[in-house]
Amino acid sequence: MGSYSGDIDQLIRELSALPGLGNKSAERMAFHIINLPHERVKRLSEAIIKAKENVRYCAECCTLTDAELCPVCANQKRDHSMIMVVENPRDLAAYEKTGKYEGVYHVLHGAISPMNGIGPSDLKLKELITRLEGDVNEVIIATNSSLEGETTAMYISKLIKPAGIKVTRIASGVPVGGDLEYIDEVTLLRAFEGRTEL
Repeated sequence: MGSYSGDIDQLIRELSALPGLGNKSAERMAFHIINLPHERVKRLSEAIIKAKENVRYCAECCTLTDAELCPVCANQKRDHSMIMVVENPRDLAAYEKTGKYEGVYHVLHGAISPMNGIGPSDLKLKELITRLEGDVNEVIIATNSSLEGETTAMYISKLIKPAGIKVTRIASGVPVGGDLEYIDEVTLLRAFEGRTEL
């Protein structure tokens, strides 16, 4: 960076700071935004500001929503005694696409990763434990099949087991190192149906 005008460099720096967006992607996105008509850029910036002001965590599952409860938690037809624990809202969306899961979710907003300085207190685990005081029969751990995801799954299992609640883990139909948001619906469904008790 530093080879463009100050405004473009600033835009690229801001975009590069976004998690998961490298310098090259940020550069491409910056030039795409610059080439958009002024009205589209204005609508985009207004949408970002509006989302930032109105989107918050669901009071129950901690996913992102613009209401007190997300549509899943607000739906009384869902099985509220079954909670699927996922790492992020994208994983929740991936399972919702299958159309087969009828329970509710809990979003951790990350996974335990000592190498990255992320411990249990950095996740939405306290909120999960509070939810377990209600009428919960099963907790399905659907964290990614990565070292961090497996570590998180084992930690949650050890945390919940003493409460006498059934704890299951999605099957390994999800490849090791694979992120749930990129897995097709059939594989996700097989992983869900083949879950095992921990």
